[in-house]
Amino acid sequence: MKNRHKNILGKVLFFVGVAFVIFFMFFPFYWLFISSLKGDQELYKMPPNWLAHKPLWNNYIKIFTEHNIGRNLLNSLMVSTITTLVSLAIGSSAAYALAKFKMRGKNFVLSLILSVSMFPGIVIVSPLYILFQQMGIINSFASLILPYLTFSLPLTIWTLHSFFQQIPDELVEAASIDGASPFKTFIKIITPLAAPGVFTAAILTFIGAWNELLFAKIFITDSKKFTVPVSLILFQGQYDSAWNLIAASSVVITLPLIIMVLLLQKYIIAGLTAGAVKD
Repeated sequence: MKNRHKNILGKVLFFVGVAFVIFFMFFPFYWLFISSLKGDQELYKMPPNWLAHKPLWNNYIKIFTEHNIGRNLLNSLMVSTITTLVSLAIGSSAAYALAKFKMRGKNFVLSLILSVSMFPGIVIVSPLYILFQQMGIINSFASLILPYLTFSLPLTIWTLHSFFQQIPDELVEAASIDGASPFKTFIKIITPLAAPGVFTAAILTFIGAWNELLFAKIFITDSKKFTVPVSLILFQGQYDSAWNLIAASSVVITLPLIIMVLLLQKYIIAGLTAGAVKD
């Protein structure tokens, strides 16, 4: 009887702990959404209202009509998509070569790639700005995509390298015996088997490009080409900031990422746990 009570108490404590963790994780998103529906007076009220008593859905209309957040979303979507596609095309090829081809200095190359991903972006802003200005690509999406690739490629290569290593070499050898070229083997056999890793690398690259602010703020000065992180800065005035509109914009900006992660969560989990268990 005592053991039964202990088991029940243990389960209750476990669910209470899980509920607390879930509340702790999701409360910032809840407060962000509630803040986006408040007016100025209710927003600054102390103690704060935990609910929006008079929801102002008009805040969401304002960010599209008065602040043109729709164009900023399209700009971010274009930059992030191109960065992801180019990163996958180059990174998957490099990861496949490093995983399956015999070459000298392979570990050194992987270490060099990893070191590049740790390089702080702020250090290269000035030389990149001068270089891009001489190339005439300042204020263009190319000035964002090129530096984004320098940080997304190491992530893509490392993510896919572990996946390609798990694919048996016998498949590559069998395809070679059947007359398939290395490129055809990579496209027809290897890539479909590494689909979880490809999806994981694509999602992480897309999110990184979507949220990037440093290069976007410095290399783009045309308001028509601003990405969504830069657009949030425009809500800040000299003496005051429209925090309710900032919250509404943050909700709109975050929703596509949440939907994408929810739809592709099984691929993300499979990709992140690749190589965690070995025979």
